Amino acid sequence: MPSLPVISGAEAVRALRRLGFTVVRQRGSHIILRKGSQGCVVPNHREIKTGTLAGLLKQGGVAIDDFINALSA
Repeated sequence: MPSLPVISGAEAVRALRRLGFTVVRQRGSHIILRKGSQGCVVPNHREIKTGTLAGLLKQGGVAIDDFINALSA
């Protein structure tokens, strides 16, 4: 399992949208995405800490390998 990169909130949203998530709404600096019954909240910050990123991927049911592949696509 590869380690998670340090990325921005916008990059995380872009990768999740490539994986089929859609933006439902935004409140302040938090963007809520949904794919079927799975959902996740992405903080729109300049840098997302790796623990926060791991938590939101777990919340959305996304594998780390799939997320990293979507980042580079």
